[in-house]
Amino acid sequence: MIRISAVLLTSLLLSYSLFGQDKKSTETPKLSDSTIIEMPQIMIIGKRDGLISKTPGSAIILGSRDIKQFAPLTSNELLRKVTGINVVDEEGAGLRLNISIRGLDPDRSRNILMLEDGVPIALGPYGEPEMYFTPAIDKMSGIEILKGSGQILFGPQTIGGVVNFFTADPPSSEATRIKLSGAKDGYFSGFASYGNTIGKTGFLVSYLHKRADELGMTNFRLNDLSAKIKIELNEKSNLGIKLGFYDEQSNSTYIGLTQTMFDQGEQDFVRMAPNDNIPIKRLSASTTHQFQINENISLKTTAYAYTTSRNWQRQDFSFNSSASNKTGVIWGNSSITNGAVYMLNSTGNRNRQFEVAGIEPRLSINHNFLNIKNELETGFRYLYEKADEQFVVGSNASTSDGLLRDKEVRTGNSFSAYAQNTFNITKKLSLNAGLRLENFDYERQILRGRYRINNVNNVIRDTNIVSSDNTFALIPGAGFNYAINDEINLFAGVHKGFAPPRIKDAITAEGVPYNLDAELSTNYELGTRIGIGNVLSAEFTAFILDFQNQIIPVSNSSGNLNATGVINGGQTMHKGIEAGFKFDFGKIIGSKSSYTLESSLTLQNSVYSSDRFIAVGGKAVNIKNNTLPYSANVMIWNAVGMNLLNGFGFRLSGNYIGEQFTDELNTSIASANGRTGQLKSRYIIDANAFYRIPKTNASLNLAVKNLSNERYISTRRPEGIRVGLPRLVTAGFEVSF
Repeated sequence: MIRISAVLLTSLLLSYSLFGQDKKSTETPKLSDSTIIEMPQIMIIGKRDGLISKTPGSAIILGSRDIKQFAPLTSNELLRKVTGINVVDEEGAGLRLNISIRGLDPDRSRNILMLEDGVPIALGPYGEPEMYFTPAIDKMSGIEILKGSGQILFGPQTIGGVVNFFTADPPSSEATRIKLSGAKDGYFSGFASYGNTIGKTGFLVSYLHKRADELGMTNFRLNDLSAKIKIELNEKSNLGIKLGFYDEQSNSTYIGLTQTMFDQGEQDFVRMAPNDNIPIKRLSASTTHQFQINENISLKTTAYAYTTSRNWQRQDFSFNSSASNKTGVIWGNSSITNGAVYMLNSTGNRNRQFEVAGIEPRLSINHNFLNIKNELETGFRYLYEKADEQFVVGSNASTSDGLLRDKEVRTGNSFSAYAQNTFNITKKLSLNAGLRLENFDYERQILRGRYRINNVNNVIRDTNIVSSDNTFALIPGAGFNYAINDEINLFAGVHKGFAPPRIKDAITAEGVPYNLDAELSTNYELGTRIGIGNVLSAEFTAFILDFQNQIIPVSNSSGNLNATGVINGGQTMHKGIEAGFKFDFGKIIGSKSSYTLESSLTLQNSVYSSDRFIAVGGKAVNIKNNTLPYSANVMIWNAVGMNLLNGFGFRLSGNYIGEQFTDELNTSIASANGRTGQLKSRYIIDANAFYRIPKTNASLNLAVKNLSNERYISTRRPEGIRVGLPRLVTAGFEVSF
C-alpha cells in the first residue's frame, strides 16, 4: 500500500511540475479574480444551474434544500423520491445501503457506481463493490444521480447508474455550522463544521457523531471526521485535498425473524444474536490538481487512496434441532419444519481488510471540428485494490477469538481509458459519442482453507493456491439533446452496460477460474425534461436494459445461502417508464411563499428473458419470464409542501412500493424460515415541519417517520425477516454563524 501511495504522489507531483508552474501568459485568463476558488473535484453532473439540461440521460440533483426540508434520518429517505430507485432498508439506520436502479438486484448496491465527492467508496470498486460503508446524510450537501449514457465517463460499474454523495466546500469567509437532532431510545446526531478562506487557501473541518441505543433492533455509534482544503497555486492551477476518518461500531447482524415470529407480532425488533458486532474503520485521502492550460483546455488529475477494515463477529445458528453445540436459545416455532432457529455456542468471524488506490487524469478540451463547436472529455485511470480475508471460528457465542479456518488475499489491477465528444451542431441540438475501455487483471491467493483429504471432508490446512484471470471490455455510448424551446428538452441515449465479476465469485477456493463473463447489457433511454421558470420542473423517461449476461449473486446477503458456485446468469430484460415533476402553485399566484406538489412514478417490468433452469425437488424448473427478486413493478413517491415568508414550512410525503418477489422462483407463500415469500405492497408516510427563526441563520424542525405506524416487512434478506421501523419522532436544530 505504501508503494502504491508513493507512486500516486509521484505522479501527482509530476503532473504539477509539467503543468502547474506559474508561467506568465496574456492569453490565459486567471482561474479566479479573487482569492475565492472553487474546490477542484470530480462531479458527475455539476452544481451550476442548467447543467442537467445538457446531460445525455436521466439525471437528478438532490441538494441541501431537499435535505433541510425533509430532515432525513438516512439517505434512504431522499433516494426514495428518485424515479427508478428502489430502497431496501436493512437495519433502519442506513448503515448498509441497499438500492437498485431500474429493477436490478439491490443487494449491497453492488450494481451501482457509488462515489463521494467523485471518489469511489465501495470496499473494492472492481472485485468487491459492496456498500458496507455508507456516507451519512447528516454531513452531506447533496446527492447526484445519473442513469443515462453519460455514465460511460465513470466506471467500472456502468449498468444501473452513478450515485455521487457530495460534501460542502470550504467557505469564502469564516463560517461555523452546527446541526443537532434526536429522538427516543438514545438516537442522536450531532454535526459541526468550521471553515474559512485565508488568502488563497480555504479549508473546512467537520465532525459527525451519530448514535442510537435502540433504533428498531439496531444500536450503533459512529464518528466521522473530515477535512477539505483548497489552494490556489497560481493563476492557472489549484489544488484540492480531502482527508477522512470514519469509525463505526454497530450490532449489525444477518439473522432475521422466522415467519411465525413475524406473524405473532411480538418480537419485531428482538436481538436474536445479541453479541453480533461489526466494527468498521475507514481512512481516506484524495487530492485533485486542476490546471487551466489555456482558455479551451483544462487538466484535472485526481489521486486517492483508502483503507477499510470490517471485522464482523456473527453467532452461528441452525434450523436443525439435532445440531450439536446448541446454547439452548431457540427462536420461532420448533414444531414446524425450518420454523425455528437454534442458536449455537460458536461464532463465525468474517475479518476483512481492504486497500484501494487510484489515479485519474481527466482532460477537457473545447475545439472546433467540422466547423462546429465540440467538447471533448477524455482520460484514463489506474486502480489497485487488495482484500485480506480471514474466517475465524469462535470457541463460544460471545467471542471473536478462535481457530483460523480460512485465509486468503485477493488483488486486482485495473486500467481504464475513456473519451466522450459532444458535437454542438446548433444552439438547440447536440450529439455525443463516447467509448470506454476497461481491463481488470485479478488474482486470488488461498493460504488456508477446508479441503477433502483421504476421503475426509472439511480438513483445515495451510496451502498456497494462486490463480488469476482477466476481464476486458469496450463500452460504447451515444446520445443527443435537443432543445425544442427554452422550456422543453428532448434526450435519448444508448450505451453498453458493464460490471466485472467479483474476484471471489470468479475463482473457486481450489483456484479454478469459472471464466465468468462480465455483466453486459445494452441500455436505451428516451426522455424529455421540462422547466418553466421556477413554476414547473419535470422529467419523463422510457428505458430498456437488455442484459446479455447478468451474474446471479451468491452471497449470504443476497439470500443465496446454499450455492456452491456461480454461473453466468443469462439474459434479463428490464423495461419501464419514469415520470417525475415538481410544481409550485405559489409562483402561479404571484406569492412570495412557496406551495409545492411533487410526484415520482416508476412503472417497470424486470424478467428473466431466456431459458434458465433451477432444480426444485428433483425437477428442473424453467424461470423464464419470472420477475427478478426485489423488483417492484410500481413505485410512487408524492409530496406536498409549503414554505411561508414568516419562516414556517412543512412537507408531507408518501412512498408506495408495489409487491415484490424475493426469489427467482417467484414464490408467493412465505417459507417457515422467513427468507422467501412475496412482499406485500406498502405505503409509508413521512412528515416534517420546520421554522426559520427571524433575523438569524437558525432553524428548528420536527419530523415524523412512518406517520401511520405501518407495520411491514422491508426485506427477507440476508437471513430472515426485517421489519420496517415503526413511527419515530425526531427533533432538530441547526444554526450557522
